[in-house]
Amino acid sequence: MNRDCQLQSPACDGDNHSMAKDSQQEDATSAAQPARGPFLPGAMVVVTLGNPRDKFWGMILALAPEGLSLSGVELASFDDFIVIVKDGESFSPAVVFFPMHRIERVELDLPDGSLPSLSQRFSGKTGRDPAMLLDSHHVSGAGRTGSPRSPVNPTKGPA
Repeated sequence: MNRDCQLQSPACDGDNHSMAKDSQQEDATSAAQPARGPFLPGAMVVVTLGNPRDKFWGMILALAPEGLSLSGVELASFDDFIVIVKDGESFSPAVVFFPMHRIERVELDLPDGSLPSLSQRFSGKTGRDPAMLLDSHHVSGAGRTGSPRSPVNPTKGPA
């Protein structure tokens, strides 16, 4: 039996008909388009990291195939962060980059049933919007610009 005859298919004629002829062009144009979805810059998230295991709460500055840039605090320091902000003390949230191989999970900071989100807890205890607070402390030379923020009067509490 001739093997060449068994492998040839007159329908194939050397082309891969299951792939679009311009699939490489589609890949290139889709990579150039901005990311869409819920995990955009400005979204408040909780990030679970591995090796070493850790959790971070904060605002996405950038999400790329290489990793995630975030302005926020370690989840273990969340309550201390609230006290510092509430007392009007000076603080500096961490501006960090996590390489993608360390990221196990990124979840939006959303309420769960009757449980408020971390952002809602922060706002309720400090009277401040965490996204505005974390963005206003972002390093201005990194490409993001923000409008000037007016702080909430800490003596009045939440609105």
